[in-house]
Amino acid sequence: MQFSEKRNLTRWIIIISSFLIASLILWNTYVFFQTFKEEERNKMELWAKAQKTLMNSDVDTEIELPSFIIENNKNIPLILTDRKGKILSNLNLGEIENDSVKVKEVLNKIKSQNAPIKVQFAKNDYHLVYYGDSPILNKLKYYPIALLLVVFLFGGVVYNFYRATKMATQNKLWAGMAKETAHQIGTPLSSLIGWLELLKLENIDDTTIEEIQKDINRLQTITDRFSKIGSEPVLEKRNIIEETKASFEYLQSRVSKQVTFDFRAPEKPLFVSLNPILHSWTIENLVKNAIDAMKGKGSLSIEIVEGDANVYITVTDTGSGIAKNKFKTIFEPGYTSKKRGWGLGLSLTKRIVQEYHKGKIRVVHSEIGKGTTMQMIFKKES
Repeated sequence: MQFSEKRNLTRWIIIISSFLIASLILWNTYVFFQTFKEEERNKMELWAKAQKTLMNSDVDTEIELPSFIIENNKNIPLILTDRKGKILSNLNLGEIENDSVKVKEVLNKIKSQNAPIKVQFAKNDYHLVYYGDSPILNKLKYYPIALLLVVFLFGGVVYNFYRATKMATQNKLWAGMAKETAHQIGTPLSSLIGWLELLKLENIDDTTIEEIQKDINRLQTITDRFSKIGSEPVLEKRNIIEETKASFEYLQSRVSKQVTFDFRAPEKPLFVSLNPILHSWTIENLVKNAIDAMKGKGSLSIEIVEGDANVYITVTDTGSGIAKNKFKTIFEPGYTSKKRGWGLGLSLTKRIVQEYHKGKIRVVHSEIGKGTTMQMIFKKES
């Protein structure tokens, strides 16, 4: 049996065992509650008999035991009525025992808790003893609820711990894979740089050399991106308009002419603390997602707006759109609408924006078949 299968089996054994233990405790609590409730009824029946004896007795020596039984009830609330429902007396009702209105309210309440006990004096002469649950019994009612809350709380703690451990393991795995990818790209990239230098000596057209140089620079950027995963990036005070526009123009020159690009931003620079390499990655992910949503044909715009304390970058496309209930789901690892894809692009983008740059990213608006507007928010530097 593989390690992962053993771990899953152990997890299910723990879950089932916890469920059985909780069920056993709840069942025992229920049995104890019913037993305690039966004991209280026996006490009330004994009290009713003592009341009958006391009312029928004419000899003082015969009332000692009934009086003791009646006076010994200090916990169970009760109300004594005649056969017509007239309240004759009450016991253990606290401060309301002299308030006839509130005593009647209590009577209506305890009628639903326990069946009354009949104290028969003659054929058509009897009293009824109505009694409620004692304070101890009332507390016992809520014990299972408190127990379930503790069980759920414990389960939540275990789940969050397991989830955090799993995410930490996945993060280490992805970071290791990313760094290994950067290392593997580095070797052929060094060779490409050498070959480019040889091409320059062969009098190749400058435009061709320039385009090859751009792609090599791009590969170096990608290598830097992957090498930074799993480590704390260095943030620099940069003009976010300039950094965003550079990534936007690079992608524009390499995308189908069927996509119309539009870039709008203030003429003055706006400074933000960011990592240029990681920021270009977020722009690339958002633009590529937008192009995929439009199936390579449509309009895409990026607008940068200055606020009082923040800088807002809005990416709008005319693609397939996103359902409203998926606005948050799309940022989760593994979510993808493509047949091929691992669903890491937007998850990584969110991490770069929120964890590394302390910004925010969200879906502002989306409509199925009409397009989507995404927005990133960064704190403005003076």
